[in-house]
Amino acid sequence: MAIIVDLDVQLAKHHLSVGEFAAAVGITPANIAVLKNGRAKAVRFSTLDAICRTLECQPGDVLRWVPDDSTNDD
Repeated sequence: MAIIVDLDVQLAKHHLSVGEFAAAVGITPANIAVLKNGRAKAVRFSTLDAICRTLECQPGDVLRWVPDDSTNDD
């Protein structure tokens, strides 16, 4: 299971730099990079709310699930 964070797509749509976006959301540019690069282990609902409010989008516009390539043949 993989959760993909599509922040790059949304930032491009809104013509926002990482710095501008980080300031608007209220987190550091380093934490935005962690999200964008798929290294985040969790996202607080308050952060997700701020992201969606800033980008005027739904959580599904930022996060998506992709199934694993592996299959279990038990």
